[in-house]
Amino acid sequence: MLATLQHMTRPFAPPCVAPDQLTSQLCAEGFSLLSGADLPDWLPTSRQELAELQRAWHDLPPDAYLRDGGRYRRRRHSCFVVNGEQVQQVPHRAHWQPLEYNALHGGMQRWFEPVVPATVCLPVWNRLLARVGDAASALRGVQPWYVEAHVFRIDTTDGIGRPTPEGAHRDGVDLVAVFMVGRHAIKGGESRVFETDGPRGQRFTLTEPWSLLLLDDERVIHESTPIQPIEPDQLGWRDTLVLTCRRGGFQGDE
Repeated sequence: MLATLQHMTRPFAPPCVAPDQLTSQLCAEGFSLLSGADLPDWLPTSRQELAELQRAWHDLPPDAYLRDGGRYRRRRHSCFVVNGEQVQQVPHRAHWQPLEYNALHGGMQRWFEPVVPATVCLPVWNRLLARVGDAASALRGVQPWYVEAHVFRIDTTDGIGRPTPEGAHRDGVDLVAVFMVGRHAIKGGESRVFETDGPRGQRFTLTEPWSLLLLDDERVIHESTPIQPIEPDQLGWRDTLVLTCRRGGFQGDE
């Protein structure tokens, strides 16, 4: 019985594919995964550049818009237009989603602090946005992409942290890219991906730094389960970079 319980709580490994199969898997299945070990070659970048980028997660203001009263989320948010290798930051704007896609926080303008210039100026930042734009073009055709960048830290300040307090959802975009930047002293945080109009689903836990999950937002819904500290008296956290690519304009521009 004990062995069975241990197996039930063991994290499921993400079904990662080779870099040259990432976009074909995305088109075929509606989602795809790349290991952290393969990400530097895919971008391309170096481990040193990724380490420099990772410093951004230690300077995040609290999310003041959590309607569940929680204190577990910190974030920054900025917007860009990506056209091939050209990445242009646009004037700072609110993050807005309709209630159709976010029943908890939709319908209101959320003015988060922007991603700091020192982060945006890093060469790896533009390369990362352009590469995700390439994935969106493989999915929907070559065109400019309206990209929102969310730098997230979910922590265990409240004893539990909720990466997706809105539950399983779509984002109302074309492509969602979730980079697992790092985890510290936590358990949980399982990723779940389901068909929008079908019974199939996958569950797995992203643990490797800089592993990547790509989601076709029209075909799948997604969520991440809550996190808890491994030790009750130790603060834990889960850091992610979420990029959303939308054709035609940003949400709220219509």
